Amino acid sequence: MSLFRKIFGLKPDESSQDEKSNDRGKYMPEIKLPIDEKFTINFKANGGKFLYCENLNEIYDNLENIIEENNWTNKETLILDDNMKDRFKNSELLPTTKVSEATIFLTTCENLIANDGSLLISSKQIFEKKLQELPANFIVFATTSQIVENIGEGLRGIKSKNKQKIPTNITTIKHFKSNDEKDFLSYGSSAKNLYLLLLEDL
Repeated sequence: MSLFRKIFGLKPDESSQDEKSNDRGKYMPEIKLPIDEKFTINFKANGGKFLYCENLNEIYDNLENIIEENNWTNKETLILDDNMKDRFKNSELLPTTKVSEATIFLTTCENLIANDGSLLISSKQIFEKKLQELPANFIVFATTSQIVENIGEGLRGIKSKNKQKIPTNITTIKHFKSNDEKDFLSYGSSAKNLYLLLLEDL
């Protein structure tokens, strides 16, 4: 059974209880979680909705479920990336390039950051738009190979992959809760209702 299947639905406090078991002395080093498990726990603690998929068919099925669950069948979906338009051309989404018309933003990301459960994005995904300008509902398609330990590692990856021209507008999305659910620590940030479709590719 896949690691993601095992930990799907695991609450962060349950994990921390396992880590700090009574069997361990207080001076023992903390158990180091695998990078994928750490990302999943932190991402869900941020309020993100996580759907692990073993193949593209599961990606498409879960996308349809998300659309149906939220009554988005006839809602416009902002898709800025041509590769994403092609990948999801047979879905029930109604694609648009006009931000003002869109209810949903379908995109990919640069990396998934394990140590804080955030998503690293750049001008490759959002062009020169600010997060506040984009729809409140995000559906992000990513792969398990995009999980990195921290932002520094993600930035180094962006630089090495784009030696000719490094993307601009690099930022992270970390808060995935509606405004009434946010705490004061996230005040001023652009919270998004975010679904992550994560494809196993390792």
